[in-house]
Amino acid sequence: MPLKKSEISRRKFVKNAAVSIGGIMIVPRHVLGRGFVAPSDKLNIAGIGAGGKGGDDLHEFSNSPKANIVALCDVDDNRSAESRKRFPKAKFYKDFREMLAKEKNNIDACSVSTPDNVHAIAALTAMSLGKHVYCQKPLTHDIYEARLMATAAKKYKVITQMGNQGGSSDGVRQAKEMYDAGMIGDVHTVQVWTNRPIWPQGLPTPSGKFDVPKELDWNLWIGPAKYIDYNPAYHPWSWRGWSAFGTGALGDMACHMMDPVFRLLPIDFPSEVECSIPTTWTPDKKEAKYPDGYPSASMIHLKYPRKDGKGEIKVSWYDGGLLPNLPDELGEGEQFGGDDGGCLFIGTKGKLMVDCYGERPRLLPSKLMKEMAMPPKTLARVPEGHYLQWVNACISGYGNATTSSPFEYAGPFTESILIGNLAIRSWILSTGKDKDGDDIYGGRKRLLWDAKNMRITNFDEANQFVKREYREGWSLPAGLSV
Repeated sequence: MPLKKSEISRRKFVKNAAVSIGGIMIVPRHVLGRGFVAPSDKLNIAGIGAGGKGGDDLHEFSNSPKANIVALCDVDDNRSAESRKRFPKAKFYKDFREMLAKEKNNIDACSVSTPDNVHAIAALTAMSLGKHVYCQKPLTHDIYEARLMATAAKKYKVITQMGNQGGSSDGVRQAKEMYDAGMIGDVHTVQVWTNRPIWPQGLPTPSGKFDVPKELDWNLWIGPAKYIDYNPAYHPWSWRGWSAFGTGALGDMACHMMDPVFRLLPIDFPSEVECSIPTTWTPDKKEAKYPDGYPSASMIHLKYPRKDGKGEIKVSWYDGGLLPNLPDELGEGEQFGGDDGGCLFIGTKGKLMVDCYGERPRLLPSKLMKEMAMPPKTLARVPEGHYLQWVNACISGYGNATTSSPFEYAGPFTESILIGNLAIRSWILSTGKDKDGDDIYGGRKRLLWDAKNMRITNFDEANQFVKREYREGWSLPAGLSV
């Protein structure tokens, strides 16, 4: 079949556009045709964690024609099977350290979706090699790690994003515009609640002897945590409830539920934290102490100095079925927040409520949404969504684009959240004596936080939860410090 004149012209243009110096051919992108992505515009991604949420994340990235999944890493053959089938050309590894060493010249970026205790060491290793990083929430397991991640993102000049998708939602931007327009005045109190945990918490340390499933590399799954024997109570789902691996209900959901708090208000680090948790009793009617896990429910109260010097803001967190009082302005039959929880801002002129991810911002009483004029859109939206925003920013390059939750933001945010877990673990650690001389646990204490030096100033025992020791064979990249 003879070529059409337009096809001949296109071929001639491509030929003439080629630069033959050193055999390199440079072709203008528009010449290659609609929908074609030049190889130089592809982002080669490696997945550290390819099963469960890790698999979901990789699938989201692959929705972009600019993303190319080139390597997979997972310690569980069964959990990663779907991703290996979906991306058959991607090389598969079990140890992310081996993958990064062998594939460092073939990958541009990494997605990290593992249990919380591996987040920092995997992400920091990738960043030290100049790789862009998308890391699931919470950003880290420890407070120290969170600050280190923020520092490293600047040091290595890489594009980063934490996996709190609501940070890219229209809802949180509308809420910010409403707050900035003065619709509720100056916020002095915030209440945040969630329906988590939906996995077992508040339990004794698992016991019993179990064979490690043949498809699982248990030693690699543990990562930098202290070695313990395999138990099905930890993997694959319930690790969130155990302090060696997860960060409990707070770590799982606060990066979603509290994100609007940090985007709307002039705060960064709290000055005080206190908590209370339900009492658990042993069969012989003594108060139980379960130091290896998180409680079945908790209330956490944080006090933040305003960065503008205009007083303080109190933020309270509720999980495990505990809830704040219903606001008087909530109409009969109206839902308090959303199905997963919500966030209520209480200001000097009114109240603003949002659902999980900052969705559905509305004034209370809700009739005000019709009676009051809404402010104009002043903040740019993210129509491509949280995942593809990161892909596009990586291709644009450091300094040329930004993301909704870069580690410079997500690090301090995560650090502030994890101070709540420091309070919980300090509560469990505290001991005292009752009138009969028996041990009691859960001595309530208001902990004073020195953000600059990352330490509690009035209960030194709590500072062991700021930074943990990694077991032998696991270490952070050299040359990093806060």
